[in-house]
Amino acid sequence: MMGLVISAALLGGYYAILATGLAFMYSVMNIINLAHGALIVMAAYGLYVLGTLGIALPLGIAVMSVAMFAFGMILHRTVLSRASGGGELLPLLATFGIAIILDNLMFQMFGADNLSLAPFVGDLSWASFELPGDIFVGQLSVYILVAALMIIALIEAMMRRTDLGRRIQATSQDRATASLLGINTGRTAGIATGIALAAGVFAAAAMGLRSAWGPYSGSAQLLFAFEAVVIGGMGSMWRVLIGAMVLAFAQSIGAAIHPQGFLIGGHLTFLIAVFYRLPAWRVALTNLRQPRGPA
Repeated sequence: MMGLVISAALLGGYYAILATGLAFMYSVMNIINLAHGALIVMAAYGLYVLGTLGIALPLGIAVMSVAMFAFGMILHRTVLSRASGGGELLPLLATFGIAIILDNLMFQMFGADNLSLAPFVGDLSWASFELPGDIFVGQLSVYILVAALMIIALIEAMMRRTDLGRRIQATSQDRATASLLGINTGRTAGIATGIALAAGVFAAAAMGLRSAWGPYSGSAQLLFAFEAVVIGGMGSMWRVLIGAMVLAFAQSIGAAIHPQGFLIGGHLTFLIAVFYRLPAWRVALTNLRQPRGPA
């Protein structure tokens, strides 16, 4: 039992680091970025190329974070800012198109072979900590959980305690009013997009170290990130962590019940969260909880 709890918590850390960029972009831009998974895979390829050049992974993460931040600003200026003014459907179609383009570009450049970042970190991929009770915990999973906590804490601190965070919040809530207050909303939204993509570099490193990936691996990463965001809900980046943990525990319990229950447990929890957030279902549940009077 203790092993299941620990492994689920560590898996939740991985989902949290996947979902952070997606949740941040939605909270600021109100855009569901369907290219989120493809962008993570693209960053993983960038880390792989830097690794083959002899650049250590921590330095590679720093380099790719700057590169993806710049790419995010360009992406916002050229595509997202134009699409966001065309209603709710156009940004979805735009990011879906970006995902398809990136998938096929990566296939053309790197082929269909699966790659891994594990060769660049020595024995970290299989090294473990020994806990009381003969429980062994993978060091990599622990580091990923710590990284997720640090990224979420940094984003929360930036949003609440810095001038940039206050400008981002003002832009996300009411762009017209923010412009009247002298805020360059376009530039602020571009910076927020860059931050979301830079956060995705850490997700790319986690994905690349945990398993092999290919050019079309982005859809699976997007699915788990999306489910974690929906389950946790919006309002705080810490809710992303909660959603990720709930998803991971649902999957782990499902796998403990049946070998094929891993994905079913997560998807079922996701569906429950979706129905719970529908206004009609919430009203129905509220009515069920209210005591009924005499007929």
